[in-house]
Amino acid sequence: MEVIYSSFLIIDSGMATKICFFNHKGGVSKTTNLYHIAWMLSKKGQKVIMVDADSQCNLSILAMQGEQKFENFIKSNPDATIKSALAPAFHAKAERLQAFNCVKVQDNDHLWLIPGSFDISEYEVQLGVSFQLGNTFSTMQNLPGAFNYMIEQTAERLEADYVLVDMNPSLSAINQALFMSSDFFVIPTAPDYFSCMAVKSLALVLPKWEKWAKSARTVFSDADYRLPNAPPKFLGFTISNFTVRNGEPARGYDGVVSEITDAVEKDLVPSLREAGMLLPNEAYLDGYCLGKISDFNTLMAQVQTSGLPVFELKSNHVGTVEKTQSQSIERFKAIFELLADRIINLVAYETSYQPV
Repeated sequence: MEVIYSSFLIIDSGMATKICFFNHKGGVSKTTNLYHIAWMLSKKGQKVIMVDADSQCNLSILAMQGEQKFENFIKSNPDATIKSALAPAFHAKAERLQAFNCVKVQDNDHLWLIPGSFDISEYEVQLGVSFQLGNTFSTMQNLPGAFNYMIEQTAERLEADYVLVDMNPSLSAINQALFMSSDFFVIPTAPDYFSCMAVKSLALVLPKWEKWAKSARTVFSDADYRLPNAPPKFLGFTISNFTVRNGEPARGYDGVVSEITDAVEKDLVPSLREAGMLLPNEAYLDGYCLGKISDFNTLMAQVQTSGLPVFELKSNHVGTVEKTQSQSIERFKAIFELLADRIINLVAYETSYQPV
């Protein structure tokens, strides 16, 4: 595949692109945005794997159309979760980690899920200890890179183009391992003061994680499961959960949106640049905000019930679609299509390219 983008010839590398969606603040529509972006990428012909690494399992619940169906799935398939997929490494079993048998999402032939586990946090202590002592105990040296290896094996089996990772809102060891196993990352935010503080906090935390990973790449170089050689790169941030007026956040939100943007530009970006976690400057000509996604309002209930993204809702999902609902659905479709296109183009900047 060859795609012309700006003044570069982009060449498909054949490797799945791993993108994590992370913010240690909750309530920023992380899962909802990831799900919609994954669907939109799949509609564009991309093969996408979603990884539910959040112990709340909201992504799995959404993809499987509700808690009851997810619960029934787990009862019938107790080993079909991310926790079970990683068990050989974390239980020091003799067998090697294998590609996961993903769950196809509804009738979408381009979208799969690695279901979450409510018990995934049981691996936290082992993983945290391995960060410090993994090079001393052979049974632990494979833990930091276990997530990366399992995900890459799964992506290779399915010939996936993208892997989108949903993480829990914390600064946990699992999140650190997943973050440093990714090629890129997106930071979802909401228009509130705490999101602004979270961005400033991440400006301190993420470079520290990269500093650890830089050392870990050497310390664990003999492990069977290794971390990627390069740091993850920042694709941008999103702003969600606001009331919209004329396509923009309603008055009252604009002030805090500006504060978040300032925090990204003045605190986060310089810190990431110093840590080598940014794309080339010219990649961000449209700014660091990937998209602004307003509240779904009454449509959210239908999204949760149907397990479909808002832009796939039809009259049989929402009843008689009023004119305002139809307009909202089309507006969200345009937003997520633009968001997916921006991600594709930003990824292309960092992957293999050469001057035309």
